[in-house]
Amino acid sequence: MQREQLADFLRRRREAIRPAEVGIADGPRRRTAGLRREEVAMLAGMSVDYVVRLEQGRSSQPSTQLLGALARALRLTDDERSHLFHLAGHQPPPADGIARLARAGLVRLLDLVGDTPAMVLSDLGEVLAQNRMSILLTGDHTGLTGDRRYVAYRYFTDPAIRDLHGPEEWQRHARQQVADLRAVAGRRAGDPAVTSLIERLRAASDDFRRLWAEHEVAVRRADRKTFLHPRVGRITMDCETLVTPDLGQQLLVLTPADAEARQKLELLRVLGVEEFPAAVPH
Repeated sequence: MQREQLADFLRRRREAIRPAEVGIADGPRRRTAGLRREEVAMLAGMSVDYVVRLEQGRSSQPSTQLLGALARALRLTDDERSHLFHLAGHQPPPADGIARLARAGLVRLLDLVGDTPAMVLSDLGEVLAQNRMSILLTGDHTGLTGDRRYVAYRYFTDPAIRDLHGPEEWQRHARQQVADLRAVAGRRAGDPAVTSLIERLRAASDDFRRLWAEHEVAVRRADRKTFLHPRVGRITMDCETLVTPDLGQQLLVLTPADAEARQKLELLRVLGVEEFPAAVPH
């Protein structure tokens, strides 16, 4: 670990960011160049004291999770992120791991939407970040590993998901999953992360293989879904998808489709996470 170089790099990157780039108002009385340490701490989800110790070269070796959070907060490029990991004595995550870091601005939006369920997904359908209401509604999907981290893979290989929807609704959403993945495959032609996922899905699911052969293409933007929640029953939600300019990440916002759904969502908010059961597929 190169403490002095790490401290200098973090300090200079913090001073180079304009507050407006991360959604912070740049008031007339601001004297600090770039972000304040407490603002970096807030964006990265760590203590101000730890940020201070990092910048003064007095910290213990940061974990890869903390480095990822700092990279998001400081809006580092891929090269800068790799440099950060090297300075801290870690190997940078592989390319697909880097892509699975939710962008700092999208993470901030999760907090701003308050009690509205929302999550950040990669273009391959990996849940990168969720707010509290999203976890209450669908369960925590951020810790899934292997192929289960992909929504499409779970949709076609987990029988429990079929049980949560009627046959017509499952077929409609399955078709949408495939059409969206087809659009990603066209946009990221030759990307091994995409092609290998498609091949594994073709091998694992006859339904996927059949739908893939139809060559339908459609990027998901708006939708309506029914969630069968183990505590409050069926909740119908409208889904709005906002994408980043490069289409690499999406912000999915879920709003109640009717008065009954609003009441159930409010009940779920009050019940909280106590004795929350297994994650609900979405």
